Amino acid sequence: MTAQIIDGKALADELRQSFKARVEALAARGQRPGLVVILVGEDPASQVYVKNKVNGCLAIGMHSEKITYDAAVDQATVLKKIAELNADPAIHGILVQLPLPKHFDEEAVLEAIAADKDVDGFHAENVGALAQGNPRFIPCTPYGVMKMFEQGKVDLSGKEAVVIGRSNIVGKPMALLLINAGATVTVCNSRTKDLAGHTRRADILVAAVGKPKFVTADMVKPGAVVIDVGINRLPDGKLCGDVDFVGCREVAGQITPVPGGVGPMTITMLLANTIEAAERKAGIR
Repeated sequence: MTAQIIDGKALADELRQSFKARVEALAARGQRPGLVVILVGEDPASQVYVKNKVNGCLAIGMHSEKITYDAAVDQATVLKKIAELNADPAIHGILVQLPLPKHFDEEAVLEAIAADKDVDGFHAENVGALAQGNPRFIPCTPYGVMKMFEQGKVDLSGKEAVVIGRSNIVGKPMALLLINAGATVTVCNSRTKDLAGHTRRADILVAAVGKPKFVTADMVKPGAVVIDVGINRLPDGKLCGDVDFVGCREVAGQITPVPGGVGPMTITMLLANTIEAAERKAGIR
């Protein structure tokens, strides 16, 4: 068996094309979707992510801007800027690029963003709404994964799902979304005893552990849907996921590649959340 590839890049391109009409309709109502991304420091990876987010917005006709601060900036300055953006009617989404420098209280910064502009879905109010099954904003990476399940016609109801990873950004919200979709969910991590025993039961396996090629073929149930959220750079400079793609694609029924799988969907769903925020303000949703 060779797994069917779930092509995240193709799906992301398709969705972004569909977003253009929604952006134009909002602009006609005076609500052109606007996203501001705040970057603190000069982390190279963060700079690339922020550039891609801003460019993604501009490519479909949204308004977007980047606000940058030196790594030594005090937290109060950033909080003041967030307060200004909260009050700005032209801005529908605010995102603070993580990680922040160590002298920041990350939770306090995320909580300072107005819940109705928290397009990352990290505010406690939005996390609570997701847990209750009535989300305002879904964190972008898990949101993208759910769209990939939809594209792949993956029936989640009644299925055994295993999520490897327990982060607030991916693992926890991913588990909640799977629960809300009717799956029976187990959340594991790299230290879970008999991890392979759990993963071999999984009809749906989501790897978000941050360890290159951590999931091997002997850990995968034949025919399972394997979603690789990880992105790791190897010593030779090549990118790979948390899943040993070459081995696992011979066992799985469907699988996402790295690159070209979940990655393109993350920014796409950030655009979706920002458009949804603007639609709510315009009374469309």
